[in-house]
Amino acid sequence: MALKWFDAEAAKTFGTSLAVLFIEKIPVDESGVDDKLFARKTKKTLAAMTTKITEFRNNNPLNVYKRAQLGNAFKWKLKEAGYAAHYVDELTLWVVKQL
Repeated sequence: MALKWFDAEAAKTFGTSLAVLFIEKIPVDESGVDDKLFARKTKKTLAAMTTKITEFRNNNPLNVYKRAQLGNAFKWKLKEAGYAAHYVDELTLWVVKQL
């Protein structure tokens, strides 16, 4: 029973999949995109992520450890993709708050 508390593989996988979704919808180099279009795309992507997070949260009980692992997987995938550190931190905080 206690070992199940530390089994965060599903949370890590989900965190990585959320980051991949974000990377696909909002590429790192959006410098040529209008601010209004960027804001619209980001809002739409975050709404889709919220839906996925809600579904995951309802089907998978998350303790503190699993939430941290999910957030960490999300954060590192975005950092590896080349997003700015402050942007990644804000997105990660948003994801963890949604959990």
